[in-house]
Amino acid sequence: MTSDGGVLLLRQLDREMGLTRTIARRLDDTRAARRCQHRAETMLRQRVFGLALGYEDLNDHHALRRDIALQTAVDTDGVLASQSTLCRFEQQASRQWAVAIQEEIVEQFIRSFRRPPKKRLILDFDATDNPVHGEQLGRHFSGFYDGYCFLPLYVFCGQQLLVSYLRPAYRDATHHAGAILALLVRRLRQAWPEVKLVFRGDSGFCRPLILAWCERHGVEYIVGLATNSRLETLSLDIRYESAIRWEAERTKQRYFGRINYAAHSWRRPRRKVVVKAETSHRGFNTRYVVTNLHGSPQWLYDHRYCPRGDMENRIKEQQWLFADRTSCHDWWPNQYRLLLAGLAYLLLERLRRVYLKRTAYATAQVTTLRLKLLKIGGVVIRNTRRVRLMLSSHYPDQDLFQKLARKLVPG
Repeated sequence: MTSDGGVLLLRQLDREMGLTRTIARRLDDTRAARRCQHRAETMLRQRVFGLALGYEDLNDHHALRRDIALQTAVDTDGVLASQSTLCRFEQQASRQWAVAIQEEIVEQFIRSFRRPPKKRLILDFDATDNPVHGEQLGRHFSGFYDGYCFLPLYVFCGQQLLVSYLRPAYRDATHHAGAILALLVRRLRQAWPEVKLVFRGDSGFCRPLILAWCERHGVEYIVGLATNSRLETLSLDIRYESAIRWEAERTKQRYFGRINYAAHSWRRPRRKVVVKAETSHRGFNTRYVVTNLHGSPQWLYDHRYCPRGDMENRIKEQQWLFADRTSCHDWWPNQYRLLLAGLAYLLLERLRRVYLKRTAYATAQVTTLRLKLLKIGGVVIRNTRRVRLMLSSHYPDQDLFQKLARKLVPG
């Protein structure tokens, strides 16, 4: 018996995308092949499928390795790798592994488009914290997060993951962000020369070097700008208008405008600094955004800048897939674990984006997809010729599951 009957959906998604197969071929496996019982591809699938199913630790595989449903999903008919074997495999992780997986994640994004995108591609950059509780290499105390942690950088385009990059916490949010942006722009323009790209981030990513690079290379940007006394002086008329309206109507007022501004580190002033002045019973709430996009201040703020908040949900989904389980002592195994969570997300995101359109789960989070479509009780019967998986007749989403199975299984 198994509680993970839906794992075969992951198997078919992985086959369709060629995800683990392509990555496994690029990993530099230093083990002696003649003495190895478990292939790199099998162990990679075992870990990625396990994370998608909700098993965050290697200890879980002590029992999972004998689950026939999981064995079938990773294309083997024997006992899977043990926790110690998986641990030794992860300790081989290197910079070459990280580069190979990151490049495949970007290639998967490009292949997800049948034709060149006509709309702008907005690249959302954001950082989060991965708390650590041991003596991991690269750990540092962060005053902002009030604890020892790593500071991974994520890049998303809509709901699709592009970059999952581990960094030490003593660096600021923009560490290597400009270099990653340059690499992404170069690769995306190789695939689609005419594509329009937009760099979007909060005020932590407002750096003159990044903005100047975007202007030189024809990349549009819309980035938050931290409040300072100079900005408050320049926006006084806009904030005053919002306050006057509040005094007259006693309802929350939002008033938008545009100012010219140049920080001391900027070579020239930028005319498109959008100001949102909000006044309510709670007081003043003013926000500033610098951009080179065209449009009215309110449209730019509401429809171009504010949607970046949805990226917080995408980062939460990474954590629900256990991207924060960076408990290895060495640096590169922790980067590898972060990327494993990203690979599990690619499978579930494709399931949601392609196969769950116009269904009740079209906008469901990964935890809901796991609960409703993967954690299904069933009976597995295996003989020398075939494996049969019989799911419960009382499973509430069996009609949807059957439709997905028909779409994913060729023929």
